[in-house]
Amino acid sequence: MSLAPVIDATGIQILTLLRNGLDDAAVARQLGIGHRTVQRRVQDLMSRLEAKGRVALGAQAQRLGLFSETAETSPAATD
Repeated sequence: MSLAPVIDATGIQILTLLRNGLDDAAVARQLGIGHRTVQRRVQDLMSRLEAKGRVALGAQAQRLGLFSETAETSPAATD
């Protein structure tokens, strides 16, 4: 089994926000970065985590233990 790649704090934030249901534009607003930057970062994360899609990206991040326990849910996800 391969070791988890090192993901920086912004990458973890992006993964967490995507997991909580935000789209790229909302992630960009939340983090104060550009929409296109989020798109590039998501593509990079998919490549680094060897995920073929966004759902697979979230599943792989979960398997690798990249999510903190305090970010399990968001208000938007508890409707």
